[in-house]
Amino acid sequence: MEDVREIYLSDSRPWVVGYSGGKDSTTALQIIWTAITALPKEQRTKTIYVISSDTLVETPVVSRYIDVTLERIAAAAIEQGMPIITQKVVPDVDRSFWVNLIGRGYPAPSRRFRWCTERLKIEPANEFIKSRVAEFGEVVMVLGVRSQESSTRAQVMSLHKIEGSRLSRHSSLLNAFVYAPIAAFSTDDVWTYLLQNPSPWGNDNRDLVAMYRNASSGECPLVVDTTTPSCGNSRFGCWVCTVVERDRAMEAMIDSGEEWLTPLLEFRDLLSGTQVPERKREFRDFRRRTGQINFIPNTDRVMPGPYTLDFCRTLLRRLLETQNEVAREAPIGEAPTLIGENELHEIRRLWRTERGDWPDSVPRIVRETLGKDLDWVAEDTVSFTADDGDLLDEICAGNDVPTDLVMRLLDIERASHGLKRRHAVHTRIEDAFRLEWRDLDIVVDEQRRKLGLSDDVLVADDEAEVEEAFDAEGGAR
Repeated sequence: MEDVREIYLSDSRPWVVGYSGGKDSTTALQIIWTAITALPKEQRTKTIYVISSDTLVETPVVSRYIDVTLERIAAAAIEQGMPIITQKVVPDVDRSFWVNLIGRGYPAPSRRFRWCTERLKIEPANEFIKSRVAEFGEVVMVLGVRSQESSTRAQVMSLHKIEGSRLSRHSSLLNAFVYAPIAAFSTDDVWTYLLQNPSPWGNDNRDLVAMYRNASSGECPLVVDTTTPSCGNSRFGCWVCTVVERDRAMEAMIDSGEEWLTPLLEFRDLLSGTQVPERKREFRDFRRRTGQINFIPNTDRVMPGPYTLDFCRTLLRRLLETQNEVAREAPIGEAPTLIGENELHEIRRLWRTERGDWPDSVPRIVRETLGKDLDWVAEDTVSFTADDGDLLDEICAGNDVPTDLVMRLLDIERASHGLKRRHAVHTRIEDAFRLEWRDLDIVVDEQRRKLGLSDDVLVADDEAEVEEAFDAEGGAR
């Protein structure tokens, strides 16, 4: 407690406390709260921001627990005169899980290709931290990390330690420092503290014990850099997580009486099934998002690209059906909204502008599953329909021209329709013709001739190879 008070009073840098709802972050926040409460009110001048990172795909039970807790923290801070402000940080809509998975067709995350962590966790938290740095010059990040979590974590914590100070430098953010008040705690220390000291904001820490008892131990910490432990095998993680083969935490919760979560587990298992090597061709396009076909070096094995648009339509429909099913079975007041309306609008925009969705599928799927229409944006440019697509397909087939190519060219023209300056349209047309529009078997035969091979085409079954071929936006490196 003295350590916390001394560091708090030593300068004017505001604190940003990472709160995930788990045992470690709860212990760190509770210790800080108790220590600062002992100071005279006139010395409690430095703001303490308590931030929680919401990926928008958190396990519903945990998400609700965190929401209720943040409300209690905010109310108790006002009542007790504490300089604490709560803030939930979320990813921008174009970086959200569903917009990337269903909108752009990113494959479900795996251990070697975990594209979700940076977009859903690191970026939102870091944006908040950088905004506070811009406002105050420097900030201190307070994290509930412990050296005993892993040898890697202990090494990283010591690597960035500032000599003669209790603070460490942040591994990636300038002017941000890290304070870990429970770095030396063991797991037993954490539970002993929580069970012997009541929550200053009115929670019952025994509820936290029950949550851990109902599932596997561990929590998903506030992730602010790539050195922070992953959520794999974690109790406080995302319900869609496919990084592990089985979601034993969700299974344990269902076995403990939360049967209404079963549809979520089934949807998660659907995503996990798309990672089976021999089934990837059922769900994935053979072209990359760049429009090219990439081979594993010196082989005729094609690196699978994004989910096909047809499968993305299936995923959206299944997701909304899952949302309906959970709403019918969930306890009163606990039914989650699995996908936000802003995400549906962004998915529709991506499908229409980047993936040739002439039938405008999103409004139809929403109407058929949810029984309602959203306030869809009316397109003020020339728009194509499903009937147009059928007619174009027939014409292209008769003239031996790739339908997708003509669709792309028409979409380029549509995007430029009505503009006074159209100089960029020629460049975009040239770029379209540089993409690979030939059928897969033609391209593979060409690759085999180059390599002198004659085996049947194979799809890459190593996610490490797939990962190496993706850049940050899912295109080929």
